[in-house]
Amino acid sequence: MNVRPIEILLVEDSPSDAALTVEALKAGKVVNKLNLVEDGVEAMAYLRREDKYAKAIRPDLIMLDLNLPRKDGREVLAELKNDPALKTIPIIVLTTSRSDKDILQSYQLNANCYITKPVDFQHFIDVVKSIKQFWLTVVTLPPKT
Repeated sequence: MNVRPIEILLVEDSPSDAALTVEALKAGKVVNKLNLVEDGVEAMAYLRREDKYAKAIRPDLIMLDLNLPRKDGREVLAELKNDPALKTIPIIVLTTSRSDKDILQSYQLNANCYITKPVDFQHFIDVVKSIKQFWLTVVTLPPKT
């Protein structure tokens, strides 16, 4: 089991979805450090430690929405998985889309899993608890580089 807090980067443009995710993480008692960015350009700047993110800590896990402004989640996913310095960070696509095309494309771009956001808060908490159980307890995450 992990003994240190897990660094999570949440890439989410919707303030209500971001707040819901934060609340679900708290309700699911996920021990972590959560950082939030609101679009794909900001996500890449954070991950590459550019500008105001020069001192950003590399996340252990990324929770990525697909429908983002400026650079969408599919573009972010493709960039991350093609970058040797970043491609080992596990990426959970967490989106409202149930589209077969989005699901297939996300896996083709090497997403580690695809989760459709539940609308019901209690179900969302249950999903976050399952993320915690699997990704933060069962899985051995890649070491920091």
